[in-house]
Amino acid sequence: MDRKVVRALARKIWGVDSANPVDQELYERVKNQLGLPKYWGRYLTGKTKVSTGLTREEIQFIRNKGVKVLPIYNVMTETIGYEEAQVAARNAIFHARRLGIPKNTMLFANIENDYQVDVNWIKGWVETINPSGYRCGFFHDPVKGEFTKAYSQAVKEDNEVANQSVLWSADPETGASSERKAPRFKPTKPNCKANVWIWKYGRDAKKCPIDTNLADERVLTYLF
Repeated sequence: MDRKVVRALARKIWGVDSANPVDQELYERVKNQLGLPKYWGRYLTGKTKVSTGLTREEIQFIRNKGVKVLPIYNVMTETIGYEEAQVAARNAIFHARRLGIPKNTMLFANIENDYQVDVNWIKGWVETINPSGYRCGFFHDPVKGEFTKAYSQAVKEDNEVANQSVLWSADPETGASSERKAPRFKPTKPNCKANVWIWKYGRDAKKCPIDTNLADERVLTYLF
């Protein structure tokens, strides 16, 4: 087999994320009906009517199954201003430490497409997360909303924003699927330098309350 083909196959790593906690029942449903995820995205802390926060017990359960944890921080509804980003980043760092998540793990800011977001928030997240020893990432919609414009401007002003962060793209949505039926890795990317290493290609799977993702294998180095 051609080396380029082997490399391309190795780069498509299937995983899931969920607002609900991972217990034996959910894990078995995902494994038996969709596939065995290599990573599981979960929220660092709870948000009313949106997500249940991680616990140390849940982390242990996930890791005991040979699955890596992808931490997400989502306790914000507006992503405007450098100081606001600092507050959010410090809270994410606090919860990561509280949960025993080691340094060098990537912490993803969850930026929905209806959020306001500016260049200062992007830079504030990067410049607060990275000195802590954790790595920074952004979950975003590259088509709808204001993220791409703000991110591109941040990269233009400081190339280290692109060098030090990873993007998790929510476009295009091709529909949730099993691991076996996952599409080729083709996330939408901004028109600037960017490490788009994760792609949420499917939301709200019919068989399980999870979303489905593909990731560049390099991201596994920065998951727990």
